[in-house]
Amino acid sequence: MERIGIIDLGSNTARLVIVDMFTEGHFMVTDELKESVRLGQDMDRDGFLKPQRIAETIKTLKMFKRLCDARNVDRIIAVGTAAVRRAKNQRSFLDEIQVSCNITIRVLSEEEEALLVYRGVINSMDIPKGLILEIGGGSTKVIYYNRRNVLGFASLPFGAVTLTDLFASDATPQEAAAHVEEFFTEQLKKIPWLKEVDPEAQMIGVGGSFRNLFKISKLVRKYPLDLAHNYKIAVEDFNSTYDMLKALDVDKRKKIKGLSPARADIMPAAMAIVKSFVSYMNVERFTIGACGLREGLMVNQALPITTEKPISDVLTYSLDRLIKYYGCDPKHIENVLILSVQLFKQLRVLHKFSRQYLKVLKIAASLHDCGMRLKYYGHAKHSCYTILNSSIYGATHREIILAAFVAGCHNREDVPMGEWLKYKDIVMEEDLDAVKKLGVLLRIAESLDRSHCGVVTGVNCDVLGDSVIMKTIVTGDAALEIRDAEAANPEFKRAFRKNLEIL
Repeated sequence: MERIGIIDLGSNTARLVIVDMFTEGHFMVTDELKESVRLGQDMDRDGFLKPQRIAETIKTLKMFKRLCDARNVDRIIAVGTAAVRRAKNQRSFLDEIQVSCNITIRVLSEEEEALLVYRGVINSMDIPKGLILEIGGGSTKVIYYNRRNVLGFASLPFGAVTLTDLFASDATPQEAAAHVEEFFTEQLKKIPWLKEVDPEAQMIGVGGSFRNLFKISKLVRKYPLDLAHNYKIAVEDFNSTYDMLKALDVDKRKKIKGLSPARADIMPAAMAIVKSFVSYMNVERFTIGACGLREGLMVNQALPITTEKPISDVLTYSLDRLIKYYGCDPKHIENVLILSVQLFKQLRVLHKFSRQYLKVLKIAASLHDCGMRLKYYGHAKHSCYTILNSSIYGATHREIILAAFVAGCHNREDVPMGEWLKYKDIVMEEDLDAVKKLGVLLRIAESLDRSHCGVVTGVNCDVLGDSVIMKTIVTGDAALEIRDAEAANPEFKRAFRKNLEIL
């Protein structure tokens, strides 16, 4: 295992992420540190990084280096973006960092930065056709992709910090926001390929301002999941938040729950960019992506092939990573997954579920034992909580919730209605029945690999009258597995209204 530190020196924030690189191309974030250094502040006056900003940045980088040394980081990958890229005193700034911090900063070109943002998104989201808006402190990236290929990108030299500075002299926050909208719309008009974007392309918002927007929206909506990644927000709801923000002065904004005080002064400019973009592109709803440039660097380090082509199956890659991290038995997981899928397909005449529920079953089967990392007793309940709070890429929030409850009730447990009702605004009415039935199928599949030996390699199910005859395909003595699976007969009968006979 290799431990690396990734430093992203942005125009607004400096971030350190410590990442453990496992075998087979998997990784996991184990620590993070960030500071609002405002490196790009007041830069537009003469193009120079200001001494106070440089001093604050070097102080922060020294802290980062100390933490990396304390955490036994093997190597540091440090990159600089818009502010460093445009600085007239770039060379002296980088040399000072090298001498005082022993950190080498690689300055990304506009194209390199855009591609890293794209790789962070495409390797963590199951959105085949997307339009990414990434708002930084000193620049804004617009990236259009389709069928896992970048079709166009633009890097505009204006971000939340620079636009806040540019219109700081406006009389009121509302006037400043209106001027940012007007100014940014003019910049969008200069991007010719935006007019050719497929109307079906989904907008994806990336960056700290979007993550703060999630935190505010989550509190307003009383949203039960603390997952910014794949969070969807209607433009109508965004407009309400934006109208509220831009009407307040900085001191009042700092009191808004969910909004970082360090971002309170620049948030209206960031939201004005979003407002301009959604209006210009006629967007009605967008998705927030929690993965961007840093995650692009991580996945490139873990899987170098992703510099040429994205991960083909984001969900499977994500599940394999979590299986490894939680210390699950990979062979047992594989066997349970195979048997679960067979049961789902062969009993479709009874449950009549769409393929979307097969995806839910795949997540639940892959992580049904992850709760054992906490404790064996009650591990189904612990698995439910763990799935709800894991970074599962390639799945919607609804799919994650359903998978969590399927895993939570696979071990003779009923669905806890008090917990289920927390998610009533996300799940559908028919989902409760699906969770109960999928939980029974998962329980049977797990029982058929009770010894973790793979002795049951498959099943053939026949629905005859009021019974289901399940014939097992075995490679040895499967008495333990069959006996354990037969114990699920009462739950099976309650869910499917059929008797279960296992041969």
